[in-house]
Formats: sequence, structure tokens, C-alpha cells
Amino acid sequence: MTRDRDARVLRELVAAHGETFAQEAGITLKDTPQPLYRLLVLAILLSARIRGSVAVATARALSDAGLRDPRRMAGSDWQERVDALGRGGYRRYDERTATQLGDGAELVTERWGGDLRRLREEAHGQVSELRDLLQEVPGLGPAGVSIFLPEVQQVWPEAAPYLDDKALSGAQRLGLPKDPGRLVELAGDTEPAVLAAALVRAALDKHVAEECLGHAA
Repeated sequence: MTRDRDARVLRELVAAHGETFAQEAGITLKDTPQPLYRLLVLAILLSARIRGSVAVATARALSDAGLRDPRRMAGSDWQERVDALGRGGYRRYDERTATQLGDGAELVTERWGGDLRRLREEAHGQVSELRDLLQEVPGLGPAGVSIFLPEVQQVWPEAAPYLDDKALSGAQRLGLPKDPGRLVELAGDTEPAVLAAALVRAALDKHVAEECLGHAA
């Protein structure tokens, strides 16, 4: 009975909140330089204490401003970045984040030639190394890495299944097991990235969890 209940809760969660953050931001994720960089920027934006919807809107605003790759980001004027952040509603952290985006773009360009696949190669398939290297990017701390890796597992399979502490706290809020393997099994054919995004949304918003539990009852 518990298994049936848990599977039902997960079905409700994924059906209502199974959109990845990349999808929400209009990023068609591929193992190519531009989508990977746009995901990196999105992870930086989402890691601040600001509503997820604002971070997603700001990622779109940066893209609309043409700041879709590290060379263009690094070559942009600081005020241009501040203005794009403001258009997305990212005003509380706009000046600091504009600086971090510029510095981070320079690092990605100089160290990995503007291509995060080279960062992946440097990690030699080790998720722990990926985590450490990503945190060298200004503005991308543990919270940002915990957003980037669950999303990028769609195209970097060595990171899958990636369900970190944030996703597992969402599972706990839903009364689900906190074992990643068990959650993947219960989710059936659901892609790990979709499962992770849905669980993170449950962790971030108690109303998401309450809604799913109500529908699954």
C-alpha cells in the first residue's frame, strides 16, 4: 500500500511540476557550448534568495539581450548586464550579479575556451570533480551546483541519477523515501532530470507538496 501511495504521489508531482528549469527558461538543452552556458547562468541566477520565476524571467532577458555565450557576456558592458537583469526583475542582486556574470564569463572563456564540455573532460567523469570545478565559477556555490547538475544529467549521463539534498528534502516533505535509487524506481520511466526538478520544486514551495498530497489522497 505504501508503494502504491508513493508512486501515486510522484505521478501527481511530475504531472504538475515536472518541467525542468531549463525548459521553463526556454533553453533546449544539448551537449553544445551555448545551451550549457545558458544553463550555467540560470543556475547562478536561481541560487540567490529570489523567486524562481524571477530568476527564469531574468535568464530569458539576458538571452534576449544577446548574452547567450561567455564571449558575449564577457565582452558586454557592466551596465548592459545590470539593465538586462533589471528587465527580468532581478533588482535586489543586480549589481553584484552583473559583476559575477562578467567575471565568470571571463573564467569560462580563458580556462575552458568558452566550452563547458572541456570542464566536463577535466573532471574525468567524476561527479565530485564536476562539483568542485563548477564552484570555481563566480556566483556558483553549492546551491547553484545543486541546480546545474540535476539539469545537465540529461546530456551528461555520468551525473545521472542526480538527486541531491535539496531534491531529497522535497521527497521528505512529500513523505517519500529519501533513497535516490528507490525514488528513481518509483518514478518509473520519468527522466531523472524531470524527477529532480519536480522534487526541488516541492522542497522550495510547501504549497506544491500540499497540492500533490491532496490530489494523491
